Amino acid sequence: MTAAAVRDDQVVATEPLTLYLVKRLELAIRARMDEVLRPHGLSTLQFTALTALRARDGLSSAQLARRSFVTPQTMNEMVRWLEREGHIARRRDPDNRRVLLLTLTEEGRALLERCDPLVEGIEAELLGAVPAAQHAPFRQNLQRGYGALAEE
Repeated sequence: MTAAAVRDDQVVATEPLTLYLVKRLELAIRARMDEVLRPHGLSTLQFTALTALRARDGLSSAQLARRSFVTPQTMNEMVRWLEREGHIARRRDPDNRRVLLLTLTEEGRALLERCDPLVEGIEAELLGAVPAAQHAPFRQNLQRGYGALAEE
């Protein structure tokens, strides 16, 4: 996927589209995260779900799916696995008995504490390729790009 210029009725590839570069970065991050998390029994998606619960405890499965970038169906399977492994617990919502709220267990917190330095190392490696003065603008621009395209 490249940006293209038209010259004399010919399409000439120039540089890759920014979207392509972002996707390549996402895939590289995901591969590295899966690699470092695998020995701890987690995938990148499971780690993301656990960190979302750490940030905001008491989410429904649907809310957690949105925060973890997966479909509700995928999250339902993941919730069953995470509960079976002892990383999360479910409890009834006192305001709506049909809704189950998810809570990170002490085992889940301990697992995240073991995995956090591994993921932080990947981020440090990524940011090491960017001049320190550009770290904040880099993050801000990623957030702006997300905000421009996200359905929120």
